[in-house]
Amino acid sequence: MPTILIIFGLRFFFYANEHLPIHVHLENGDGTAKIVLEPKIELVENNGIKPNDIRRAMTIIEQYKEEFIEKWNEFHGE
Repeated sequence: MPTILIIFGLRFFFYANEHLPIHVHLENGDGTAKIVLEPKIELVENNGIKPNDIRRAMTIIEQYKEEFIEKWNEFHGE
């Protein structure tokens, strides 16, 4: 379960046996979420993370999207 980034109490990660589309998981003290990166950034699942933290996470993903995709491809061999 590689961690990509930890910032503002938000941990962005993916699992070793992930599937397409490229996405990232998010975790904080309140819960978890799943956000797809391509073809567009989209929240697909939220289990307890507060709306303000989701908005912050979406902004962070917009800023680091290319790095997140690069890490996904490095780890998953694509």
